[in-house]
Amino acid sequence: MTPVNATRTMPVADALSRFSRSWKSAALALAIGSIMLIVLPRVLDDFALVQATVYAVMAILALSLGFVWGFGGILCFGQSAFFGLGAYTYAIAVTNMGDSTVPFMLAIVLPAAFAAVLGYLIFYGRLSDVYMGVITLTVTLILFNLVNSTAGPEWKIGTAALGGFNGIPNIAPLNTPGNIDDVISPRGLFELSLAALLGVYFLLRVLLAFKMGRVIVASKENEQRLLLLGYDSRVYKLLTFVLGAAIAGLSGCLFANWGAFTSPTVFGLAQSAQIIIWVIVGGLGTLVGPVIGCVAIQWLTTQIGTQQTINSNLVLGAILVVFVLMVPKGIVPTLGELGMRLFGAVRRTRSSSNDARNVAPDDTHSSSREEAA
Repeated sequence: MTPVNATRTMPVADALSRFSRSWKSAALALAIGSIMLIVLPRVLDDFALVQATVYAVMAILALSLGFVWGFGGILCFGQSAFFGLGAYTYAIAVTNMGDSTVPFMLAIVLPAAFAAVLGYLIFYGRLSDVYMGVITLTVTLILFNLVNSTAGPEWKIGTAALGGFNGIPNIAPLNTPGNIDDVISPRGLFELSLAALLGVYFLLRVLLAFKMGRVIVASKENEQRLLLLGYDSRVYKLLTFVLGAAIAGLSGCLFANWGAFTSPTVFGLAQSAQIIIWVIVGGLGTLVGPVIGCVAIQWLTTQIGTQQTINSNLVLGAILVVFVLMVPKGIVPTLGELGMRLFGAVRRTRSSSNDARNVAPDDTHSSSREEAA
C-alpha cells in the first residue's frame, strides 16, 4: 500500500518532473532575460532604455493574452480593457493616496475582480466562443466611450480628474513603500518591468506543469471529456480569465508609470487588435512567442513612426495577413519545427555515416579472403 504522505507528494513530484523535462527552453529564456536585466541598463542610452521599458511592459500584456488564448482557449478581444483598468486604477488611486503601494496592488486586483464578474456571466451562462468575443469587445468599447466622455471638471474621483479624451497627466511614479519621496528612476522602472516579465513567465511555466495547468489546457482541447473526468471546465476557464486580467492590470500599472500619463486610447480598438497580432505573429500556444511577437512588432512600429512615410496600422494589417496565410503557427513554433527537422536530418546523416564505417571493414575482409582463395 502506498503511504499517505507519498500519495500527497506524488502530484508535486509529477509536476516537477514535467517541468524538468521542459526546463531547457525555460532556463534559456530566463537566462537570456537575466542577462538583459544586468547588461542593458549599462549599455543603453536614456532613450533606448525608455523604449526597452515599454517593450517589456507590453510584453507582459502580450503574455497575458498568450496564456488566456493559447492555453485556455479563450479568445478575448477585450484584453486591453483590463490593461486600461490597471492604468486608470493606479492613476486615480495614487493621485488620491500619494503613496504608490496600495495603488499598485489595486491595479492588479481590480481588473481581476472585474474579470471574475464578467467571466462568471460568460462561462456559467454557457455562451459560445463567438459571443465571448463579442461581449469582451463590447465591454472594451463601453469603457472607451465612458472614459472618453468624462472631460468636464465635474468628472472626478476624489481629487483625481478623469480628463476625458485628454487623459490623466502627471501620474506619480512608484515609490518605496512608506516613503513617497523615494521614487523609482527610469533605470529602476526598466529593471522592475523586465523582472516582472520574467516573474510572470516563470510563474505561468510552473502553473502549466502542475495539475491546474493541465486541466486548463484540457478545457481548451475537449470540455466534454474533461466533464466526464469530474472537472468543471467553467471553473478553470474562469480562473484562467481572471489570472490573465490580473497580469494585464499589472502591465497597465507599469505603463502608467512609464509615460506618467494615461488616456482612453488604452481601451481603444487599435490596442485590442495589436495584442492579438502580437500573439499570432509570435506563436499561439507558447509563452515565449507572444513576447517575441510583441517586441518585434513594437520595434517595427517605432521604426516606421520615425520615417513618417508609411501608415503603421497598414503595415500591421499586412503582417497579420501574411502570418495567417504563410506562417499560421507563428514564429516560435515554426522555428521549433525547422530546428527539429534540421536536428533529425543531422542525426540521420551521422547514423548513416556510422553504419557505413561499420560495414566497410567487413566488405574489405571478404574481398581479401576471395583474392587469397
